[in-house]
Amino acid sequence: MVLVRESRPVYDGEAALRRWMRSPAYREWRAGVESVRGCLHPIRLVGKWEAHAAGQVVASRRGRVWATCGTRRAAVCPSCADRYAADAWHLIHAGLSGSKGVPATVARSPRLFVTLTAPSFGPVHSRPGKRPCSCGRWHPEGHPLLGSPIDPDTYDYVGAVLWQAHSGALWHRFTIALRRAVAAAGGLTVRESGAHLRVSYAKVAEYQARGLVHFHAVIRVDGPDGPASPPPVWLTADVLADAVRSAASAVEVGTTRPDGAPLPLRWGTQIDVKDITATNVDVLDGGDDDQAVADTKLAGYIAKYATKGTGATDTADRRIRSQLDIDHLQVSDHHRAMIQTAWDLGGLDQYADLKLRHWAHMLGFRGHFLTKSRAYSTTFKYLRAERQRHQLETALTDAGIPADADVLVVNDWQVLGIGYDTRDQLELAAAIGDRIRAARQKRKEHR
Repeated sequence: MVLVRESRPVYDGEAALRRWMRSPAYREWRAGVESVRGCLHPIRLVGKWEAHAAGQVVASRRGRVWATCGTRRAAVCPSCADRYAADAWHLIHAGLSGSKGVPATVARSPRLFVTLTAPSFGPVHSRPGKRPCSCGRWHPEGHPLLGSPIDPDTYDYVGAVLWQAHSGALWHRFTIALRRAVAAAGGLTVRESGAHLRVSYAKVAEYQARGLVHFHAVIRVDGPDGPASPPPVWLTADVLADAVRSAASAVEVGTTRPDGAPLPLRWGTQIDVKDITATNVDVLDGGDDDQAVADTKLAGYIAKYATKGTGATDTADRRIRSQLDIDHLQVSDHHRAMIQTAWDLGGLDQYADLKLRHWAHMLGFRGHFLTKSRAYSTTFKYLRAERQRHQLETALTDAGIPADADVLVVNDWQVLGIGYDTRDQLELAAAIGDRIRAARQKRKEHR
């Protein structure tokens, strides 16, 4: 007897994908992707939205909707990172030129663009310009050695990670010292200075090639009532710059090494201070195009760093769960050493409050990437509330309801899933997102 094996059809993934793309299900799926601008991790919901007025339902929508993941990290979702960067731009720019509830007169206040860096924990490979690196060789832009220690065996990884973990506290002490220095420049105490001036700032953290953060900040001085009031006439940009340098060189945070040896943590010697005060009052009427362009570029320069990660790994935004995770990371030896040091220090009781294992994937940095003082400008909450209010008014207008009507909105949604079902869908969504961002960039350049 001869056995005949029944042949089974071979699964053709490309053919199945083509059939799906020709089906009504694909058109519905693509509409969802476009509604979230190509978000790579969308939240798919089902439920209803209702608008009630005078005890009756005057407008409603039911069915399935998609919501964005809302991350700020470009490595996780470029589309949502673009939205975060746009909000960050408005936040920074409002404190430079006014808008979003901040008066345009804020442009007259003394303003500085300040960069504070980390100290040296050992010589690293660099591109010093016309001279070769201290290792004796020339390194082109993007060379994998850039930022890594020349001698890894003598590099102070413990000091580097502990400085990184305390950099937020160091910044906080700097702001306190800055207010004291500004008050002292006017012959005032800190308490007395509140009746004469207010120091505001917005700062963003950026990772250097060596894996340590430095801070870019816009620092501004207003009158006692904030942006709506002028600062004292004696408080010029030069006086503010001297106060910044004095405060940065004076502050330190104390901690200890694992063996108990004291470790004072300070800023690096490279402190960059630039005067960005508007020199032409015509800027208030839009007459100084150069100043307006400068403020726009500076806001964009600062905002873009709010969406970046460490650059250490493809999964830099995901926490390390075990030693096995570290062993399998696709990172440079230098970044692996930083992560390993943070993980090892995090296992010691004396550093328990730093939660270094929790932040090992960020090379020990525990702070927020973008922070600001209360009076600097608007807030992310305000910007998002404005966007929600606009969407609500649009929906009510479409339903024929006046935007100023007394309306109660009821949302009842349930989560169907997060992300995409297949790798093919993820790649298609990424392509759609790229197209949407390219079109938006083209419109921006045209304007």
